Amino acid sequence: MLSRPEVNELLSRHGLAPRRDLGQNFVVDPNTVRRIARLAGVGAGDHVLEIGAGLGSLTLALAETGATVRAIEIDRGVVPVLREVVAPHPNVTVVEADAMRVDWGDMLAGSDRWTLVANLPYNIATPLVCDLLDKVPAIEHLLVMVQREVAERICAPARTAAYGAVSVKVAYWAEARIAGIVPATVFVPKPNVESALADITRRTGPAVEVPPEQLFHLVRTAFTHRRKMLRRSLLGVVTPEVFDAAGIDGQRRPEELDITEWGALTAALITHESTR
Repeated sequence: MLSRPEVNELLSRHGLAPRRDLGQNFVVDPNTVRRIARLAGVGAGDHVLEIGAGLGSLTLALAETGATVRAIEIDRGVVPVLREVVAPHPNVTVVEADAMRVDWGDMLAGSDRWTLVANLPYNIATPLVCDLLDKVPAIEHLLVMVQREVAERICAPARTAAYGAVSVKVAYWAEARIAGIVPATVFVPKPNVESALADITRRTGPAVEVPPEQLFHLVRTAFTHRRKMLRRSLLGVVTPEVFDAAGIDGQRRPEELDITEWGALTAALITHESTR
């Protein structure tokens, strides 16, 4: 694992500095990365994808488990340093790539079951997690370190302040929980916010049997005006008859509906539209 002096030495020796445009905050606490590797529950025979590997502190902890690790890093200045750090570990492959643009079929060749473990910058965390849940079923388990506020939105249950459209999307595909808090003091540079570990386990099938495109469109429309009652935020989309058929009170607000109720409302809307 890499300590604070080791990270600083690597950066200095290679003439590098953390890039703000990439949201780089390097973990410098060995106990933290070992804890993350332990929570990921991976070991020999498992395939692990790490996004944003940076200088390799978490990568080393994952390699230590005996898992096969594919570490993605976008920063071409950091990639040679990462390769140097993980060189003693033949179970690690470093790939220079942008995780928002890769061909996941190619990237995940070699296994049809993957665990994602990553320290994600705040600017890509939410879209990346949603994209992987939508399009990459080979990733069955995600343990991502993100800004605490982002983790709370990802894992929020209905009827809580953090619950929103992202929470519904995650709940459709997976079960999610916050597995722990990570203080800002374990990073270089030190961020202004706490981080948290979002533990996301893909379901064997969607939580509700309705097409995701139609459900998510309905959810996004409603949460555009999250403080309004559903009968107002979905005016022109959902009729009183559809609310009645779904057993949903149109005076409720979007954050009050859990994934089962959103599924019921979507199914009632699909039925109504098919009979028009």
